Amino acid sequence: MQAMHIVHQDQAIHVFGIELRTSNDEAMQTIPPHWQRFSQEAVPANIPGKISDDVYAVYTHFDHAGSNNQGVYSLILGAQVHPHTPLPGGLARAVIPASRRAVFPVEKGRFDLVGEKWQEIWRRNELPKTFIVEYERYTAQGDIDIFIGLDKEAARA
Repeated sequence: MQAMHIVHQDQAIHVFGIELRTSNDEAMQTIPPHWQRFSQEAVPANIPGKISDDVYAVYTHFDHAGSNNQGVYSLILGAQVHPHTPLPGGLARAVIPASRRAVFPVEKGRFDLVGEKWQEIWRRNELPKTFIVEYERYTAQGDIDIFIGLDKEAARA
């Protein structure tokens, strides 16, 4: 399995999906049912202007954006769309800004290891995390990656 690496995401990524407001204290109780709803309602099939079959789990709208991931935040489960696609009713939009990101691969197809990988990421205090927008990307081929925003100081790393 690959180690963490740094990438520069050149363009913003626009995602439409279903939104959950939760916190780290509630995550174990609220996030699994949110994924279940995503699957049961076949959300990707109802997203217009979808660019690919990749699924995005976007963490955004942090109470303490720019400082930490404490408090309430949004988790939007969906798919990438073209930037000017009109937002249909019942869905939320997340915009992942262009930025430098630390990418943490999760073992292919091992959804059960994603939570464990997040715990590892939050213990990595040497990373200058932005706490603006973080996301997981699940490809149709089974690849899973977690992308963490890094502040400008990381550009020199």
